[in-house]
Amino acid sequence: MSEVKLTAGIRTEFGKGAARRVRRADQVPGVLYGHGTDPVHVTLPGHELLLALRTPNVLISLDIEGRSPELAIPKAVQRDPLKGFLEHVDLLLVKRGEKVTVEVPVQAEGELAPGNFLLEHVLNTLSVEAEATHIPESVTVSVAGLEAGASVLAKDIPLPSGTTLAVDEDTVVLQVLAAQAEEPAAEGEAAEGEEPAEA
Repeated sequence: MSEVKLTAGIRTEFGKGAARRVRRADQVPGVLYGHGTDPVHVTLPGHELLLALRTPNVLISLDIEGRSPELAIPKAVQRDPLKGFLEHVDLLLVKRGEKVTVEVPVQAEGELAPGNFLLEHVLNTLSVEAEATHIPESVTVSVAGLEAGASVLAKDIPLPSGTTLAVDEDTVVLQVLAAQAEEPAAEGEAAEGEEPAEA
């Protein structure tokens, strides 16, 4: 997986006003925590962070003023509900070789069996344990030929070497449903776009 280098500053002002000032300067307030250390309040470059977060569970190498570089993964990202800009990010400190539990996106490939079937994602992500520097960006499972009633369980999803499930292996991740036919219009009701019949 890719490693992104970001330069972070130490944040000394707190509160909504301070956070707004940070964001106006195209920076994002964040907190770095983990390994039993005191949380470190940082500011991160907004645009570079936004690009980095396009990769799920991206590994970030943080160059923080006055400290040796730290490795971290994003744990919680807050966005403005209307405008979508980054408001705050929580980063978890990790070490090379350390195992971490993360959520990775589940992708389905292949065509379902012929017929009127729908694929339902019961879970969009799968909880797995992997080395901090080898977190898979996603996991892929084939649904080729599956029919209504078929389910894909967590244990059915192939995982990269060194990655293990962090959920019950019998957890349903995907299932195939029969598509519901549209209800016929009730007797006496005009179909959409038709004039009611004259009595």
